[in-house]
Amino acid sequence: MALWYRLLLATLVAMDAELIRLLAEDLRGANFGVDGLGGLLGPDASAALHRGQRVPALRALDNSPLATLARLFVLGLPVQPDQLDRALPRLSTPGAIALGLITPDGAPILDLRPYSAVDASGTVNWWIASDLDEVALGHELPADHVLGVGGASTTLTALIMPARVDVALDLGTGCGIQAMHAARFAHRVIATDISERAIRIASFNASLNGVTNIEFRLGSLFEPVLSERFDHVISNPPFVITPRDALVTHYEYRDGGFVGDGVIAAVIDSLESVLAPGGVAQLLGNWEYGVLGDATGLDEYVVPQESDGLERMRRRIAHTGLDAWVVERERQSVELYAETWIRDGGTKPGRAFDEWYGAWLDDFAARGVTEVGFGYLTLRRPAHGGPLLSRFERYSEPLGGSLGAHTKALLDAHDWLAAHDDDQLVAQAFTVAADVTEERHYWPGDEHPSAITLRQGGGFARSFPVGTALAAVVGACDGTLSLAAIVGAVAQLLELEEQTLIAEILTEVRELVETGVLLAEPTILTGRAHVPPT
Repeated sequence: MALWYRLLLATLVAMDAELIRLLAEDLRGANFGVDGLGGLLGPDASAALHRGQRVPALRALDNSPLATLARLFVLGLPVQPDQLDRALPRLSTPGAIALGLITPDGAPILDLRPYSAVDASGTVNWWIASDLDEVALGHELPADHVLGVGGASTTLTALIMPARVDVALDLGTGCGIQAMHAARFAHRVIATDISERAIRIASFNASLNGVTNIEFRLGSLFEPVLSERFDHVISNPPFVITPRDALVTHYEYRDGGFVGDGVIAAVIDSLESVLAPGGVAQLLGNWEYGVLGDATGLDEYVVPQESDGLERMRRRIAHTGLDAWVVERERQSVELYAETWIRDGGTKPGRAFDEWYGAWLDDFAARGVTEVGFGYLTLRRPAHGGPLLSRFERYSEPLGGSLGAHTKALLDAHDWLAAHDDDQLVAQAFTVAADVTEERHYWPGDEHPSAITLRQGGGFARSFPVGTALAAVVGACDGTLSLAAIVGAVAQLLELEEQTLIAEILTEVRELVETGVLLAEPTILTGRAHVPPT
């Protein structure tokens, strides 16, 4: 690269940085934040806007600089230059044009809106730019559309573990929101995307919000980082299952270019090679049900018709040597799935919608797919030997609390359990987690409960049906007595054999420890009891 070109590029970057700094000052000065915008619009207009309806929001606007910015960047409507100059006094209209935010006639080019979230490091208040949606555009989205913060984004953000790491990877960064969150826990973040436009917008967002420890690289999946290792990989990959039909628009932000759920398989197969020992990957994904033939891509497994999608994920991951915790949150019929993603691109009911719908259903039918599952994957390259974590579960209930902290706690609990045999387990003292409550149900007039349930208030808000004996054991776990001592007392009270009771509840106790209902005290008590062989 010629010296003059490098100097020109450096000058342009410095000019952009100064303009972005002025933009940030103006946005703060106009109170262009979540609270400010919410106060301007009110709850009803804000709710309508969340549903994609901007008329109530437009009626709530006044002549303030905040209203001008809301009209331009949130509602996607043009403003007059004199209005914008009042709203952005430092940047001014020419500066907004130079940054690519608006056209010379005052029409918006980008959506720019406030964003607020809470993670383990506290509250963030950012501004996130993305491409205009179909409401603002008035037509279907273009193929290179860069999506803003949506439901999948906030889902993955809530899952991110708050562990401090040296280097993290955001695979398929999009508008950069996951990379920015990861930058709060990682010393350095590398963010990749196949879309040059996404890289530009994500870099702009990082600069606008003063996030300086992210390096952006252009390329498909792991191609830009093949020789590197990461402590944390985060990805909201383009997992949407899209027919390889020329009729259908293939959006870069959601379509990975694979047949079926192949993009998730490709990511899983490559993770072990890019994760450092002990490194964790957290991602979202879709997987297919009812696939004919060898849908896993593994010659050893021929998946029969009406196959279980979650089981297919288990078989895929079993060949990697990774710890795995996969949670399926939702299943959709192929019809509902197709309708959802055709509407997502802005296609309205009509001939084009019907043609796309037919292409989607033809694609699913050709491979015998009947349903599509959606969920979260947490995968880890073990740092040491020992049994691998293998949790594959379905959970559709509402969630509670910080999922990132809960995920880290589950991995830590698995490691602790792997390091303690049954004899050590019963010699251990436990306490009940502070968010756990107990429910008892009685038939009228009965002295004893017909059902006892332990419930978590945080994490996955799980419920655990337990018997009388286990409920009594858990209730006595206050950190002062070993499990063996508690079981001995409960066995005597219920007139049961102590060793038999230990053998009966040990598997359930391990599950309660792994899921965070029971917390191990730092020290193991003396008086270790012997666990009989099963």
